[in-house]
Amino acid sequence: MGTDLSAHPGRLDRGRYRRKVQRCLDTLARMLTDGSFSFPRKNIGLEVELNLVDGQLRPSMTNSVVLEALDDASFTTELGQHNLELNVPPRPLAGDSALRLEEDLHSYLAKAQASAAHTGSSVAMIGILPTLGAEHFDQKWLSHKTRYSSLNDEIFAARGERIALALDGPALPGAQPERLRHYAESILPEAACTSVQLHLQVAPEEFAAHWNAAQCLAGVQIALASNSPFLLGKALWHETRIPLFQQATDTRPEELKNQGVRPRVWFGERWITSIFDLFEENVRYFPGLLPETDLEDPIEALESGQAPKLSELRLHNGTIWRWNRPVYDVVDGLPHLRIENRVLPAGPTVADIVANAAFFYGAQRALAEQDRPVWSQMSFQAAEENLHEGARKGFDAQLYWPGIGWIPPDELALRVLLPLAHEGLRRSDVSDEARVRYLGIIERRCLARRSGAAWQRDYVLRAHERGADRETALNWMLRRYLELSETGEPVHTWSLDD
Repeated sequence: MGTDLSAHPGRLDRGRYRRKVQRCLDTLARMLTDGSFSFPRKNIGLEVELNLVDGQLRPSMTNSVVLEALDDASFTTELGQHNLELNVPPRPLAGDSALRLEEDLHSYLAKAQASAAHTGSSVAMIGILPTLGAEHFDQKWLSHKTRYSSLNDEIFAARGERIALALDGPALPGAQPERLRHYAESILPEAACTSVQLHLQVAPEEFAAHWNAAQCLAGVQIALASNSPFLLGKALWHETRIPLFQQATDTRPEELKNQGVRPRVWFGERWITSIFDLFEENVRYFPGLLPETDLEDPIEALESGQAPKLSELRLHNGTIWRWNRPVYDVVDGLPHLRIENRVLPAGPTVADIVANAAFFYGAQRALAEQDRPVWSQMSFQAAEENLHEGARKGFDAQLYWPGIGWIPPDELALRVLLPLAHEGLRRSDVSDEARVRYLGIIERRCLARRSGAAWQRDYVLRAHERGADRETALNWMLRRYLELSETGEPVHTWSLDD
């Protein structure tokens, strides 16, 4: 969720903040024109959001204690006190980097598990914790950072009313569709959404093609990797994170929705020609939520030979949750640009996470370098509809792809996107061992048609057939999920037997 704020922002700061954001945007435009960006190689990065659960597999509100025991800067708080975030140091994509990433993730998670055990807790890596209850959305469970309380207050002030959650999804086999209608007094339903965020450093002139390619991939990504089918006891979308995140952070009352005001969790509305398009849209369409300013004049910093921090623009960007977000950052005094892919849920295993990343990086590069880009052959609205269709139905979705028409996601991956991903990883100099291992996991997942969400839904259905009510079935399912996740074996191999 970003860095903390120094103080609660006040309304009197908004005019100054708006002017500073615009000055940052002007500075970015100059930097893009002047060739100010560092691009030594394509680095990748990864963030994983985690849940803490107690002995009864309920949320454990102990992140501050666990973080103190961890004493590791790679881990930080997230919105809810039952959340942690792991930030894996960036690394090159080439060679055996993916294999080393898998090893490192296992080491980090083992360390987190050991620290959590001291509090009687354990770590759960899952898109939405199925044992969350409405009582866990009380504002008192926000993590202890000014940023979180300020964000909560500003979203509610802009909205002027409680947050309404309204979701329904495909029925479990042989059952009726289920509906969730719930009102929340805080933004903590957002804390239910735990994700994996993939970062890719790109050169400015390549950014638009890579972002457009990522948008094209979003629907199939989520269909193949969905892992969030239950919320507040209801069976909803295969990837319920997608609609839940939008609703939990929505600053718009019904009247503004009716006027076409854009949501802050946003797919976008058009293909782009430059990263500047995205930052400009952010500034034009969205008022500041956390209007804190610093003393830097970004243009003066640039003219003096420094890399400007662009603090206000970055803070503003952090409160607009695009599914593929543009990132400006400065590392070791050098500015660079990244795409942050925010589509994927956490889990089910480390191997699944790295396989999802390899599929994304490989297919994205191959699509970005095609002579006739796929986004020139499909509407932007079709890509957005793919995202929602894939999130809603998982492997049962029908996605649109140019030259094919409507196609299930597993068939689209097997016929089109996995061959492209292999080629993209070869061009990125990824080792054959890594490429074959991780894309092989995606291939076998497609052949088995078993994602984390599919396994969860099937397990709960079987528990119902054994006489369990929904609460008991979800508890049984989560316990078995955590046991299987601990083995490290990819989800497509998981059995429904205890």
